[in-house]
Amino acid sequence: MTLVASIGRGWLDGVAAARESLAVLGETVSEAAGMVLHPRRFRLGDCALAFQRAAFDGLPVSTGVGFLLGLVLAFQSAAALKTFGVESYVADLLAIGLFRELGPLVTAIILAGRSGSAFAAEIGTMKVDEELDALTTMGLPPVRFLVMPRTVAAIAAMPVLTIFVELAGLVGGSIVMRMMGVPTSVYWSKVAATSTVFMISFGLAKSALFGLLVGLVGCCAGMRTKSTADGVGVAATSAVVGGIVAIAVVDGLVAVICYFWGV
Repeated sequence: MTLVASIGRGWLDGVAAARESLAVLGETVSEAAGMVLHPRRFRLGDCALAFQRAAFDGLPVSTGVGFLLGLVLAFQSAAALKTFGVESYVADLLAIGLFRELGPLVTAIILAGRSGSAFAAEIGTMKVDEELDALTTMGLPPVRFLVMPRTVAAIAAMPVLTIFVELAGLVGGSIVMRMMGVPTSVYWSKVAATSTVFMISFGLAKSALFGLLVGLVGCCAGMRTKSTADGVGVAATSAVVGGIVAIAVVDGLVAVICYFWGV
């Protein structure tokens, strides 16, 4: 009976969390539609502060990870392609892989770990301190004042971070190619020939979608925070795990759609 009770309790908790998340999502969509009609409702100052913390403060970490990612990919792929004497095609592999897939994906995971957890911790702390109840009592929607600025900031920060991650990865690949005797001019010319406007635009659009997921999941986790000793910690953990899972699922769906559409 204890096992059955635990399973039932976990299922009920999951249903309650899903209901709360859907409620926050619906209110967010409603507020977004209202701000399109009334742009002055949007809190630009809060959004700018959240954008600074998500984009500029996370730039060193993201750039460093992108540089190391380019190094690793170049070394691993060059070791295999060198057997056939076509190690110069590493530039094509890096350009396609970074612009279409790895750049947005790695950046989104970093953003989920940094900013997604921060969104959940900030909103969760405000809920524990009953600041959200105070906003509601004063007739100020918490979603408009807390969720919308952070979500928009995450959407705007993702393409910026993705560009720097991709450029850092290409620089790391150029260093490896130079070590293997491939001229730098040849490497960058092949990167330029492989990179198309559609490929770059597709990766940036996908990164903005990932930013939307990170912002929504992080803020929803914060809004669901329980007033317990470990409530904020649980919310931050849920934001990171939920954000990464959502990114992986959506990335897989996008890959399937692109395959059937021949993109």
